[in-house]
Amino acid sequence: MAGTNTFIFRAALAGSASIYRDIELEPAKSLYALAEAIVSAFNFDFDHAFGFYTGLSLAKMHKTFPKYELFADMGHADPGVLGVKKTSISQAFPEAGHTMLFLFDYGDEWPFRVTLRTIGKKSPKVRYPRVIATRGDAPAQYSDDDEDPDDRPSFGIDPRTGEKIWFDK
Repeated sequence: MAGTNTFIFRAALAGSASIYRDIELEPAKSLYALAEAIVSAFNFDFDHAFGFYTGLSLAKMHKTFPKYELFADMGHADPGVLGVKKTSISQAFPEAGHTMLFLFDYGDEWPFRVTLRTIGKKSPKVRYPRVIATRGDAPAQYSDDDEDPDDRPSFGIDPRTGEKIWFDK
């Protein structure tokens, strides 16, 4: 019975296979839900566009079909690109061992290799998606280098004296 199954994925940072999260969720959920679960498992903000690609490298991802992008759901995708909101996980990952590249944030480019590891069974009173295994510390989504110096305040107030303190920019 498909309604009692779960899919267990390994999402590993591309190029850092020792940093991964194993995530369990229902196969009827959308690729959008899988993306949200991966991003959450790495403590990232879910605030950028993304896609799932059968081309497993950044160089091959745009050349290989099928591919699924949030842009397709927004009406801004190239011909042949499918959406992530109406595509179920079981459609995109037809069997255990199937791997796709998940690219989150096209600007900063966070690539993850996502593999359907196994099919599990739903447990009573368990909320899905859930992270079932973690290895390695997730990197910071935004480095300190991303901070725009113009966004920093130019002055502050000394709490002891109430005087204005000017900061170097």
